[in-house]
Amino acid sequence: MSKRLTGKVALVTGGSRGLGAAIAAELAEQGADVIITYVASAQKADAVVAALETKGVRALALRSDQGDLTSAGSLVEEVMSSFGRLDILVNNAALAIQGKRIDDPQIDNAALDRQWRVNVSGVVATIRAAAPVLTDGGRIISVGSGLGTRVGFSGTADYAASKAAIVGYTKGAARDLGRRNITVNVVQPGVMATDMAAGSAGNLPASFMDTHAIGRIATVEEVAAVIAFIAGPDAGYITGSVVDVNGGFTA
Repeated sequence: MSKRLTGKVALVTGGSRGLGAAIAAELAEQGADVIITYVASAQKADAVVAALETKGVRALALRSDQGDLTSAGSLVEEVMSSFGRLDILVNNAALAIQGKRIDDPQIDNAALDRQWRVNVSGVVATIRAAAPVLTDGGRIISVGSGLGTRVGFSGTADYAASKAAIVGYTKGAARDLGRRNITVNVVQPGVMATDMAAGSAGNLPASFMDTHAIGRIATVEEVAAVIAFIAGPDAGYITGSVVDVNGGFTA
């Protein structure tokens, strides 16, 4: 594979497992040095870093809680101190609190409020912190969800809304940063077999899968490949866009 990202430095939030780890691996495969963040899984993060380094790139894991809005500035400072530049920001870290309707008396409002901080305010804080130091011609890619466009079932109002909010912010940020040729986009995956899916991906009802044009779940590698393309040199005219990788769920 062509090393299209050689010389670039990428920050992938939530990169210690699942989709984040796959994104980090794909960016490294294409030559980028990669920093990942994690909250609690230090051993998993260290294992990801070790795997990235076998690809001949520099890699680093930094502990950073996206739900703490004061952490974004120090995170970006650590990236710049350690690697000297930032070319690609992938906002992957997120929470998925689903399953209860908003009128359910047992709804966990505290958990939903933290979901908003991580999924929206934390992403915004990271973009704000990164934008001044991001190289001209850089890339900002946020991982959304097909639920941000189409809410196909109940019990997911707050999660869906948090992902929809990122679409609006992305479009505004694309306008603000376009003069520096920085592109800002959202990739909306479908259901994947990740820790976030909590084992449900293999037990989805046929009625849900019937809402997809392609009747299977996504692989993390498929989604990571699209993100790596948008991070690369051939995607310089794609900005303010929402790219769906969800088998036609939003069609």
